[in-house]
Amino acid sequence: MLQRALIFSSSNPICSQLPTTAPPDNTVFPKRNGGWIIPFSSYQLPAFRLRNYRPSDSAANRPNMASQDEQDPRISNISSAIRVIPDFPKPGIIFQDITTLLLDTKAFRDTIDLFVERYRGKDISVVAGIEARGFIFGPPIALAIGAKFVPMRKPNKLPGEVLSEEYSLEYGKDTMEMHVDAVKAGERALIIDDLVATGGTLSAAIRLLERVGVHVVECACVIELPELKGRERLGEKPLFVLVSST
Repeated sequence: MLQRALIFSSSNPICSQLPTTAPPDNTVFPKRNGGWIIPFSSYQLPAFRLRNYRPSDSAANRPNMASQDEQDPRISNISSAIRVIPDFPKPGIIFQDITTLLLDTKAFRDTIDLFVERYRGKDISVVAGIEARGFIFGPPIALAIGAKFVPMRKPNKLPGEVLSEEYSLEYGKDTMEMHVDAVKAGERALIIDDLVATGGTLSAAIRLLERVGVHVVECACVIELPELKGRERLGEKPLFVLVSST
């Protein structure tokens, strides 16, 4: 017969309902959290979900998506506000168009709010936005959490002295640049873009910031295309997304 187990601890509100008598002989006492396990088979447990779980750096390769939180109606609102256009900019490509999201003031505000709620109080001093749509989401997030905004630009777009990082595309190479005086060693940064596909631009931004001693706390995007496995290209660096395209 299938057996199930329920863990009780002092932080669990149902702990007060436990009997004060000694537990049965077959009770297991794990050392962690001082909890104890009662085996049983006849009672079916209700389903519980852990909300607002954030994986640690050691579990960074696990998907970390706000869309997993089905209780937050803002996610479905954001997802429905993104227009999908087939065969753009060329046949076979399904384009995720965020311009319709920007036209929906509630969905746009919800998008910014979800990022701000996640990163406020995390001692982030730099929000690095990737050209070009990272420039849309990055500045309002930076202002809300009290961080500076640093643009990560294409070649020959910044007027001052720059640091450059080359990265590979599907066909060819490209370069990302940042002003040398934009950040300082020891600062904590968030990298923001609208979408992660193959992960090439995010990886380049990570390398560029880490070259000057900046600690990249996390990368964040509105949309992920999981079939392109861009998350794997980031290695152990955490990635947070709101909507996963299927």
